[in-house]
Amino acid sequence: MVTETEIQTNYSYAGRNFSIGSRNDDSAAFSDCNSDRSGEFPTTSSQSRRLLLSCAADNSDDLIQHLVSRLESCSIDDQKQAAMEIRLLAKNNPENRLKIARAGAIRPLISLISSSDLQLQEYGVTAILNLSLCEENREELTSPEAIAPLVKSLKVGTSTAKENAACALLRLSQSDENKSTIGRSGAIPLLVNLLETGSIRGKKDASTALYSLCSMKENKIRAVQAGIMKPLVELMADFASNMVDKAAFVMSILVATAEAKAAMVEEGGIPVLVEIVEVGSQRQKEIAVVILLEICDESVVYRTMVAREGAIPPLVALSQSGTNRAKQKAEMLIELLRRPRSGNTGGSRDLSD
Repeated sequence: MVTETEIQTNYSYAGRNFSIGSRNDDSAAFSDCNSDRSGEFPTTSSQSRRLLLSCAADNSDDLIQHLVSRLESCSIDDQKQAAMEIRLLAKNNPENRLKIARAGAIRPLISLISSSDLQLQEYGVTAILNLSLCEENREELTSPEAIAPLVKSLKVGTSTAKENAACALLRLSQSDENKSTIGRSGAIPLLVNLLETGSIRGKKDASTALYSLCSMKENKIRAVQAGIMKPLVELMADFASNMVDKAAFVMSILVATAEAKAAMVEEGGIPVLVEIVEVGSQRQKEIAVVILLEICDESVVYRTMVAREGAIPPLVALSQSGTNRAKQKAEMLIELLRRPRSGNTGGSRDLSD
């Protein structure tokens, strides 16, 4: 099962550090996508026994080679069974992930993802997700020929295939080169659509992948052009969605660009952020202040809008009772909002920790 990682005071994600104050909020910020979360697929009793016996044994090489050969069978049922068993072998066993790739499974699995049979496509995506957890497998999995079918499954796959494809793309986005490749593949608009229309799990997986991919400016622009601010603002406004933190984290890395600031304001983000500062959790309040400080830093217009939403009273309260970092950021924002509003004054402030 996929676990979730609590965002601590110093949060490290996808090789980036992000500091957030609350230590005690036990809600998780992002999916870890440590392996697939699909239900166990049905198997015949003899096949289940064979698989379990093989998993229990130290040497599963013969079975793996047999399963890889069956991936290219003329029978769709045989292909489904082989992909399912490969997925199970790779789910919790790091050694098997490497063995399966070395046996030549990646190319036929990628081919299965392009199948018109949606169940076969789902099994292929799920197996690829589990193989992507092995770093040694990622070079082969990040070729354009491998990325394109995963992106296609984001568009036409089952809900499970879309979710697992998002997780696989997250795992494959650990370098800037791969982020750029995935961004150029057309994945970002599809991830934005999953964020907007997917299940709770789909929204969470999409936000996680987008957070990683949008560390690159070119992908930030792609996400804004794809309309990401609308679902982000809507999720942040819905405290029952369990997505406030996740959406806010994604927004926080986007608003460094002028295009994202303008889109966020146009979608009604300022009232939502002010409400979060007033009634959100400690972690939510802190990230909302960070976002507001970013958009107000060099814009008198945005400062005026934030002040008119009644931001100063909850900011004063936060400056007295929040985390140390929240207090500091709240005080900086209060000082900005109280400046004279005739023209931009001063240069860019240091908004970092």
